Amino acid sequence: MKPRITENEKENPIIVGLDIGTTKICVTVGRRSGANKIELLGVGKAESAGVNRGVVANIQKTVGSIREAVSIAEGQSNVDIKVVNVGIAGQHIKSIQHRGILTKNDDDEIGRIDVERLISDMYKLVLPPGEEIIHVLPQEFTIDNEPGIKEPIGMAGRRVEANFHIISGRVTDIKNIKRCVDNSELEVSSLVLEPLASSEAVLDEEEKTAGVVLVDIGGGTTDVAIFHEGIIRHTAVIPLGGNIVTEDIRQGCAVLRNQAEQLKVRYGSALADENKDNEVICVPGIRGRDAKEISVKNLAYIIQARMEEIIEHVFYEIKSSGYEDKLIAGIVITGGGAQLKHLVQLVEYITGIDCRIGYPNEYLAKTDMLTKQVFDELKSPLYATGIGLLIKGIQAFEEDEATTIEATVKRTATKGKVKEIAEKQQKKESWFTKIISDFIKDDTNIDDDTFIGKK
Repeated sequence: MKPRITENEKENPIIVGLDIGTTKICVTVGRRSGANKIELLGVGKAESAGVNRGVVANIQKTVGSIREAVSIAEGQSNVDIKVVNVGIAGQHIKSIQHRGILTKNDDDEIGRIDVERLISDMYKLVLPPGEEIIHVLPQEFTIDNEPGIKEPIGMAGRRVEANFHIISGRVTDIKNIKRCVDNSELEVSSLVLEPLASSEAVLDEEEKTAGVVLVDIGGGTTDVAIFHEGIIRHTAVIPLGGNIVTEDIRQGCAVLRNQAEQLKVRYGSALADENKDNEVICVPGIRGRDAKEISVKNLAYIIQARMEEIIEHVFYEIKSSGYEDKLIAGIVITGGGAQLKHLVQLVEYITGIDCRIGYPNEYLAKTDMLTKQVFDELKSPLYATGIGLLIKGIQAFEEDEATTIEATVKRTATKGKVKEIAEKQQKKESWFTKIISDFIKDDTNIDDDTFIGKK
C-alpha cells in the first residue's frame, strides 16, 4: 500500500483542482515538482449530469458527480481532499477594463502589498445588480507618470497607476457552484475562470508575449482568451460547444444521443472534403430494427456547419478585441472539442491565422503514483482545464507565501525603525536630563551669602 500523503506539507503543499464541466467533472491532485513542472498524484473523472452550458442546472446531480470524481482521485493519490480550486465558465461571464490609482506616503520601493491594495480597491467597484467580480487582472502599470511598466514590484515611486482587466459573473451562478462544493463537503479555495486555467496548462510565456488566442472548446461552451505582451487583453465565453455538435448529428442522422456521440468521436471530421464519398458507417437499429447506414461525408458536413459557426464567433471576438494583427503565435485550440479531425485546417481556412492543438503535458513531471495508461490519457486536450486549475492553485499559494513574507519583513523593519527612533529620543532625553541635573547641582552649591553680598 502506498504511503498516505498528508496535507500539512507546508514547503510543497498538495493542491486540488475541480473542473465542473458540461460533459465531465474532473478532479486533479498534485504539487510543485521542480521549477516549471507539476507532479500529478491523482485524477478523478465522472460524467457530469447536472450542468448545462457551463452553468449548474441540478445541484443534487452535480454534487453526486463531484463526490464520485473526488472519491476516484482520493483513491489514486491517497490524499484526503478538503479544499479545491474550482473552475467557472458560462455565458454569464463578462469582462471590463478599469484604471486604479494608489498614492504612497513615501518614495520607497513598491512591494506586493501595494499591488494588493490596488487590486483590493478594484473589488469595490459598483457593478450592475446581480453581478460579482471573479478576477481582477493587472495589465500595465504607470509609476510617477512613467507608463508601460509590467512588473512594478521593487521599483521606487510615490504614485502608482494601473490598468485592470476585470472579470465578473452572475451572483446566482457563482453561489450555485459554491453550494455544490459545500454540499460535497469541500471548501472553495478560489474560483478561476476556465480559459485562464487552460492557458496555464497549454501556453508558454513566449506565446503570451508574441500574441496568442486560446480557444477552449468544451462540451457546453467555447472559452476565448487573448494574450499580448504577456498580458491578458480579452476574454469571452461563447455558449456553443461539443454537445451542440452531438445534437446536430442526432437530429441529422436520426440516431440515439449516445450513438451520435460515438459517431462524432470515432468518425467525425471538421472538413467534409477530406472524406471519401463511398465510405459508410453502419449503425445498429433500435430493438431489433434494421441497421442504418450513414455516409461519413454527410456526417462531416453536419459537423463542419456547426464548427464553422463556432469558429466565426471566435473570429468575431478576435476582431472586436483589436488584436487581430498582433497575434504572432496564432491560435491554440484545446479542450475536448480540439480532438476533432481536420479542425486545425478549418480554423486556418476561416481565420487566416496559424493554429495548433494545445496539449497539457508540457508541465507534467513523470510520477510513480500514476500508471502509464493514466498518464498518457492526461496528455489529451480534454484535461487542459483540470491541470490548469492545479497550476493556478499552486501559483496562488506561492504568491500568498511571498506576500506574507514581505509583510513580515516590512513589520520587522518598521519595528526596528520605531525602536531606533525611541532609542535616539531616549538618548536626547538623557542628555537633556543630565544638563538640568548638573545645573541644579551647581545651583545648590552656591552660598546664600554670595547673593546677599551682591545685593
